[in-house]
Amino acid sequence: MVELKTNYLGLELKNPIIAGASDLTANMESIKQIEQAGAAALVIKSLFEEQIQLEAYRFEQQMAVYDEIHAEMISIFPRLEHAGSKEHLNWVKKAKDAVNIPVIASLNAVNPETWIEYAIQLAETGVDALELNFYATPTNMKKSAAEIEQEHVDILKLIKNSVKIPVSVKLSPFYTNPLNFIEQLDTIGVDGFVLFNQFFQPDIDVSKEENIFPFNWSTQKEHRLPLRFVGLLFDKIRGDICASTGIFSGYDVVKMLLAGANTVQVVSALFQKNVSIISTMLEEMEKWMESKGYSSLEDFRGKMSESHNTDPWVYKRAQYVKLLLQGNPVSM
Repeated sequence: MVELKTNYLGLELKNPIIAGASDLTANMESIKQIEQAGAAALVIKSLFEEQIQLEAYRFEQQMAVYDEIHAEMISIFPRLEHAGSKEHLNWVKKAKDAVNIPVIASLNAVNPETWIEYAIQLAETGVDALELNFYATPTNMKKSAAEIEQEHVDILKLIKNSVKIPVSVKLSPFYTNPLNFIEQLDTIGVDGFVLFNQFFQPDIDVSKEENIFPFNWSTQKEHRLPLRFVGLLFDKIRGDICASTGIFSGYDVVKMLLAGANTVQVVSALFQKNVSIISTMLEEMEKWMESKGYSSLEDFRGKMSESHNTDPWVYKRAQYVKLLLQGNPVSM
């Protein structure tokens, strides 16, 4: 009998599969299905500051539609205000009470003050950990990479000093040097890293000459990007590592563990193949471990990382050159 237990953010998990933040983790029925399918933890759909700002603006517009039409009567109505983050916080509390697996809150803010305010509010809901979505989509050519990174470093310091629960950061792969930035955050004392965030990318309908907004599902081959950085980071940082993007099978999970991940997050697979895919992934992991004679994840975690690899070029760009030097390197 193999053992799938692992540790992530100071939490003991029954296996390494976490359901990532999505609409599935914003629905009571589906979070219960996620738990029943065998997920070890789930990340609640993110609290977005920009969404709350937009909703508040629309609310104010609707409340002001009849202003000054009957000025003498306006004062008889109570002043109504947008609830802000309260609706989301109430949902987080309900989700936490509804399942027995660890629940991780997710935060995506804009202003430093709001990062702190919402982080504290989420921590007070009783969640087991907090995941921060750090990224930037620069449109200002004058803003340097160092400025963007420093903003995130400063925010993390403030949040770590403001909450007592474990904190992870979900990162973009688009930093100038992700390894350097991760080292900076690791020095501050972040508890874990999620590699990487899957972003919306705009598209254009050429027949209508209109911008369109397609779902941005990941594909199985996309796991190679997080795999590279997991392999490079294993044994070199204090924080835990969670691989995200392109995880569709138990064998994809095994790959990430061999590279050095503590856990993985799945989202696209749950939508494209149904939540029950989690059970299949766990079965595939167990089958593989039994075939190899491994009794626990620690028997092989990091075995294929850069630190433990006999080939020094595996995780470096030069491996492409090495392939070209081989006979018939690429079959078309």
